[in-house]
Amino acid sequence: MEFLHTSFMKIVRPKRKFVDAKLSIDSWESVEGYYQDLLDRTISSPEDFKKWLSDQSELEAILEEDAAWRYIKMSIDTTDESLSSAYTFFVTEIQPKIAPFEDKLNRKLVDSPHAKILESSSDFFILFRSVRKALELYRDENVILHAELAEESQKYGALSAAQNIEYRGEELTMQKAALHLKDTDEDVRREVYQKISDRRRKDVDAFNDLLAILLNKRHQVALNAGFENFRDYKMAAMGRFDYSVSDCENFHQSVKTVIVPIVKGIQQKKLDKLGKKAFRPWDLDVDPEGKSPLKPFKTGQELLSGTVKMFDKIDSYFSDCLSTMDEMKHLDLDSKTGKSPGGYNYPLYEIGVPFIFMNAVGSQRDLVTMVHEGGHAIHSFLSRDLELTGFKNLPSEVAELASMSMELLSMEEWYEFYTTEENFKRAKREQLETTLSLLPWIAQVDEFQHWLYVNHTHSIEERTEKWDALSSEYGTGLVDYTGFEDIKSTAWQRQLHIFEVPFYYIEYGIAQLGALGVWKNSLEDKSKAIENYKSALKLAYTKTIPEIYSAAGIEFNFSEGHIKKLANFIQEQLEKL
Repeated sequence: MEFLHTSFMKIVRPKRKFVDAKLSIDSWESVEGYYQDLLDRTISSPEDFKKWLSDQSELEAILEEDAAWRYIKMSIDTTDESLSSAYTFFVTEIQPKIAPFEDKLNRKLVDSPHAKILESSSDFFILFRSVRKALELYRDENVILHAELAEESQKYGALSAAQNIEYRGEELTMQKAALHLKDTDEDVRREVYQKISDRRRKDVDAFNDLLAILLNKRHQVALNAGFENFRDYKMAAMGRFDYSVSDCENFHQSVKTVIVPIVKGIQQKKLDKLGKKAFRPWDLDVDPEGKSPLKPFKTGQELLSGTVKMFDKIDSYFSDCLSTMDEMKHLDLDSKTGKSPGGYNYPLYEIGVPFIFMNAVGSQRDLVTMVHEGGHAIHSFLSRDLELTGFKNLPSEVAELASMSMELLSMEEWYEFYTTEENFKRAKREQLETTLSLLPWIAQVDEFQHWLYVNHTHSIEERTEKWDALSSEYGTGLVDYTGFEDIKSTAWQRQLHIFEVPFYYIEYGIAQLGALGVWKNSLEDKSKAIENYKSALKLAYTKTIPEIYSAAGIEFNFSEGHIKKLANFIQEQLEKL
């Protein structure tokens, strides 16, 4: 496959200086000696200390990459039990035994007299701040609980991946089935929505049971660490040094006050065009003017080729990143049976070249997912040469700034996929409307999770009541769910983050506000905005979040006033389309 005006980077796996180049992680004993070496080593000078840090960083990178490949392979084929077993082995046999050593090494780090010299450097201040928080939270009794949680949460992917439907003689993944919800024939949409709903109903109890297990174990983790609930524990564990629970609550309220009325206005216009008094749930994705769904590409290869060409027009470095990943086979883009749902960019810390996984079926949403994950990938490349693995452990507010900014920065180049002005503008309009409509969903999921863990002993009935109440607060009231009330009440079960990465969701909202700022700047001075974007990404996590946002030329701000200013900006851009 030929790409225009791009080149492959010559990526060489760094030569190991501490860990054996032929290490095979097939038992705890295969890695234990390295941890014991680090723990027992005498550190007599600043040079010894830096060498010790470097060796520890190398070991971390190797282990994290090994775990990453196990997860990637398992999610590509959830039907292969050997792949699932390989991942389970790591999270149950390796990770729990690493944790006590990491705690001891963290204590050795902060107790070293040589640490004080490095800690005065801002880069190391951020790392040491996180280490001190980890020490504060560590409990031996939580090691096994974290292993059990990792094993339990992976069941979500297997349950979701098995949710296929049969339509007109063809077995469809939920991603492929969802394409029919854009069909202009209402009979088709209704039938497919009914089939999707019937299939989802079969797993409602299984998802409720799984969440109950996760809630109980997570609450115990919090209690063990001295917290009243998992919400407060998780705020600390996720390193949310730069904002608080009350800031999250203000974000929730701001979205209800500012964004929900705007989304209702957008939906009302669509409803008027449809000529209906209320949407039915299968009407939400159809074009109100009866136009066929946007289909920017047919295959994952076409998606990749077009994205590389788009990125090349924005910045040739961006296209080189994707071309290199393709050359190294670090991409799996097409949807297929047995593949876990969703999409992700998984950093691989030793080689420094990440892996993109997604379920492309030819939709506009897939194009957005590709550029989103591409933004994450570029972040990995820009920060790959940083000195320590710990510098690359990104807070989500920073990671998602990279990806969501790329969604918006790439919009002007979507001509690569749309040859007509009409479809190009339509795709941009969809993107901006989705940007607005996603904020209430993000806030709803986050507020729901706050409630789940502060009220961890709630019943399923109380959980349903809470979700329904939030749906009313964040919804537009324009959708008639008669006959599908249960589907609306269990919509949270489709949110992977609730099960696999609790509380990792509001970051999308915070980063979306930042991304709008990056895009706004690009419309005023594109080259400067791109340079600021790259400068921020190169920092990885060597500065505070506000400092990183400042480097990108934007504010770390999610107050009502700031949200209103950005919402007005989007509305102005929509009016131009």
